[in-house]
Amino acid sequence: MREDLTSKVGNGFQKGIAILFFILLWEFMPRFKIVDPFILTPFTDVIRALVRLTASGEILRHLLSSFQRSFGGFVLAMFVGIPVGVLMGWFKRFERMVDPLLQVFRNTSILALFPVFILVFGLGEVSKIAIIFWGTLWPTLLNTIGGVKNVDPILVKSARSMGISQAGLLFKVVLPAASPSILTGIRLSAASAILVLVAAEMLGANSGLGFLIFYAEQSYAVPDMYAGILSLSVIGCTVNYVLVEVERRVTRWKEEVHAG
Repeated sequence: MREDLTSKVGNGFQKGIAILFFILLWEFMPRFKIVDPFILTPFTDVIRALVRLTASGEILRHLLSSFQRSFGGFVLAMFVGIPVGVLMGWFKRFERMVDPLLQVFRNTSILALFPVFILVFGLGEVSKIAIIFWGTLWPTLLNTIGGVKNVDPILVKSARSMGISQAGLLFKVVLPAASPSILTGIRLSAASAILVLVAAEMLGANSGLGFLIFYAEQSYAVPDMYAGILSLSVIGCTVNYVLVEVERRVTRWKEEVHAG
C-alpha cells in the first residue's frame, strides 16, 4: 500500500511539473515579448480577470447557462445512445439494417449540420441542446455497440448452458460485461458535450462560457477570453476525473477477476 501511495505521489509530482512548466511559459513568453502580449495575455493577468469575473458573479451566470445546456444534451444522448447501442450490439439483423444510416450520420460533420439545426429549431435553447445531443451521442452509442458485441463468448455459452432466459442473459451477463466499454463511451461523450457546447453558444446565445469567450474576443477583452477558456479547461478536467473514478469503482470487479 505504501508503494502504491509513493507511486501516486510520484506520478502527481511529474504531472504537476509539466503543468507548472506550461504556466511559466505562458507567463514569461508575453512578459519578455517572445510573443505578442496582446495575443497571449500573461497568465497572472488571466487569473486577475478570472477573479474579477468570479467576484462580480458573471462567470457563475455563464457557467450555469452552459451547464444546463450541456447536461440536457448529454442526458438525452445517454437515454438514446445506450438503449440503441444495446439493440444494435445484441440483435445482428437490426444492426445490419441500421448500420449504413448510422455510418452516414456519424461521419457528417457537426459543424456542417449547424445550419440545419438552426433552420429546424431556431436560435433558442432547443437548437443548442439538439446540437450538443448530436455531437455527444456517438461515443456512447459506438462504445455500447462494441461492448455488447465483444462480450466473451464463453460467458454467454456458460450462461445459456445453465438455462438462463434471453432477458436474463442480456441484463445479468451481457450488460455487466459490457459496462467498462459503455462507461468509457459516457466519459468520451461528456468531453464531447463540453467541446460542442462552445460552438453551440457562439450562435445566437446571450449567456454561457462559449458566449463569454466569443464576446470577449469580439470586444478585444483578451484576458476575459482566456479566463473563459481556462474555466472550460478546469471544468473539462474535473468532469473527466470524476467519471474516471466512477468508472474505476464500478468496474473494480474486473480488476478483482484478473487478480484472482
